[in-house]
Amino acid sequence: MKRGLILYLVALLAILILLGGAILVGWRYLLYAGEARDSNTISVDMSSLERSLLGFYLGFRQGEVESPASDDSTALLFTITPGETAATIATRLERAGLIRDARLFRLLVRYRGVDGQLEAGDYQLRPNMGLEEIVNALQSGRPSEVAITIPEGWRTEEVAEMLEGRGLVKAEEFLRTVREGEFVYDFLSERPKEISLEGYLFPDTYGIPPDFEAAQIIDMMLANFARLFTPEMRQEAAGRGMSIHEVLTVASLVEREARIPEERPIISSVYLNRLEAGWLFESDATAQYALGYQEGTGQWWKSPISLEEMTEIDSPYNTYLYPELPPGPICNPGLASIQAVINPAETNYMFLYHKGDGSHAFAESYEEHLENQRRYGE
Repeated sequence: MKRGLILYLVALLAILILLGGAILVGWRYLLYAGEARDSNTISVDMSSLERSLLGFYLGFRQGEVESPASDDSTALLFTITPGETAATIATRLERAGLIRDARLFRLLVRYRGVDGQLEAGDYQLRPNMGLEEIVNALQSGRPSEVAITIPEGWRTEEVAEMLEGRGLVKAEEFLRTVREGEFVYDFLSERPKEISLEGYLFPDTYGIPPDFEAAQIIDMMLANFARLFTPEMRQEAAGRGMSIHEVLTVASLVEREARIPEERPIISSVYLNRLEAGWLFESDATAQYALGYQEGTGQWWKSPISLEEMTEIDSPYNTYLYPELPPGPICNPGLASIQAVINPAETNYMFLYHKGDGSHAFAESYEEHLENQRRYGE
């Protein structure tokens, strides 16, 4: 009885060794055959044995197939060039931090038979996507995306011109949709109905399919705003007694004024101090915005602009003539300027003056302001 049990265990061990050896041989075959195919040295169809072994192996690593590289939800632009192999795509995906294991990605696309169907184009991928989701995205047949970057501080007309220049939508259609389009986001509830979406088109880099209409492009920007203007930021704004629309309006002034990042909270404090005191903001940028496009120079922001011009432009956006906030933002501010309004520096400054090098001189009194003008003026 004891001898029979020993023989049974020996036989079982031998079977396990043979099975392990077969899997190892098959696995080595899959690796080197896959590398050869990716190098275009051989081209054969996948056999039933290979498929079985590959399915077994992928099942063994199913947890890794389903697990994303990280929980980071930031969209990254990933471009596949025409003729690029699955091997090079997998390597670049791993280097970009979008997947953990390039070899596992190659085996997955091989098993699914789509290693030759990863289409050239631009894709927005996230590290929190699983391998299956990434494979689906890269062979879904969607059109290549056009990557555009909206700089902080651009007014909507500048964005519209860029979109038309990249062949996406007509500028006129985009501007009309910004003025008249209906979009359902809770943060828009505080925006006056007669005011456009100026200020809400979040500056960022976007991958836009060439068949997108104006409303779809705008919706991408609004969705990005909703993600980046967090509930915590909304609570902080409310704690200051400010609506989102008011925050964006002040942030747009800060965006047009600031050149040095460290000065944003200080510039914000000047505007907020003036707002609290009921003073005119006297922001050059608001007069430039009200003045609009300059045919002679092709400028949207006239520079230089004289004090006489700034005090003659009759517009509620011109803070040289009208106290309080403008009706809405004068540009699309970036996150840093928005945060500077929510968390301004604690100062008593009421004046700022351009020093000519991008920085500002700040003053609490008009006398100090005049001294700064004498010191830094031309």
